[in-house]
Amino acid sequence: MQASPITCGLSILAAVPGAATARGIVRQRRISPEAGRALEILGHAIEYLTDEFVHAGGPFSAHHPQVQAVQLLMGINREIYFDCPEVPSFADRCRALLHLRAAQAPDGLEGTTGRGRPKAANC
Repeated sequence: MQASPITCGLSILAAVPGAATARGIVRQRRISPEAGRALEILGHAIEYLTDEFVHAGGPFSAHHPQVQAVQLLMGINREIYFDCPEVPSFADRCRALLHLRAAQAPDGLEGTTGRGRPKAANC
């Protein structure tokens, strides 16, 4: 009996330790149900092929067809994962909020601090 997948419209947040940004910060990604299902299937396929290869005891070579198949699936897995959008960090959300508020400052207060008081002159 095969279980049918239930789609509830929720996305999964995931962080992979090796998925660091250029600054070395690990960023979470918002994984859609479809991408999550694809990652799950690919993970099972990679695990199955790897187990079969280990149990068969074949020679470990980058040119072995089974090793190439695992590498191909791992590349597709990474591609799907990195296509998922990054979740903005708390600091990113705060910065965006502050920039939004600064952009929405009331008109006529260009020379003021935002509270109607004049800005201090630089001497």
